Amino acid sequence: MAIFSSQQGWRLRSLLLPGALVAAVLATGCAPLLAPPYAADYETLDKLEATRPGPVALANAQPTDADDKVNTVRLRSARLLSPSGSFAQYLQDAMMRDLSEISVYDPKAPTRIAARVLANEIDLGVINGTGRMDVEITVTRDATQRLRKTYRAETAFDSSYASIVAVPAGQAAYPRLVRALLRQVYADPQFVAAIGR
Repeated sequence: MAIFSSQQGWRLRSLLLPGALVAAVLATGCAPLLAPPYAADYETLDKLEATRPGPVALANAQPTDADDKVNTVRLRSARLLSPSGSFAQYLQDAMMRDLSEISVYDPKAPTRIAARVLANEIDLGVINGTGRMDVEITVTRDATQRLRKTYRAETAFDSSYASIVAVPAGQAAYPRLVRALLRQVYADPQFVAAIGR
C-alpha cells in the first residue's frame, strides 16, 4: 500500500511540475529584464578611423535620471533595464567602447561629444516589432560648438502576439537599435568634420 501511495505521489508531481514551470516562465514576464550588451559595427568604425579623427572626450549623456521617460522601456508587462543604470549611460558606454576601439577616446581631449536621448522606444507589435531612438549630438571644441544635430534610428524585428516570444525578441533588438543610431552618427560627414583634426 505504501508503494502504491508513493507511485501515486510521483504521478501527481509529474502532472503538476510542467504547470508550475509554465507559471514560473509566465511570471518572469513581469520581472525586469536586462538589455543585452552592445556590439559595435566594425565596418562603420573602420570607415570612421580612415577619416583620421582627432582625440575626443565624452560628456555625461543625458538624461541621467533613471526614472526619466527615455530611460524606461516597456516590453508589454516586462520592464527592460539598462545594465549601465540608464539608457543614456548605455549609449555613452557604447560610444566610449567604439571610440576606444579606434584609439581616439581621451577624457582630457578639447573636443567633446555630448549626447541627449530624446526618444527611446521598443514596440513589440503583434507580428512585427519596431524600435525608435532619437538622440541629439553636440560636438564642442574648446567651448566652441562645431555640431548640434538630431539623429534618428529605427529598427524592425519579427515579433508575436505571444509575450513568451515577443518579449525576448524586443530585448534582443535593443542593442541593434543603438548600433543603428551610432552607425548614422559615425557615417555623417558633418559629424566626421566636427571631430576632425
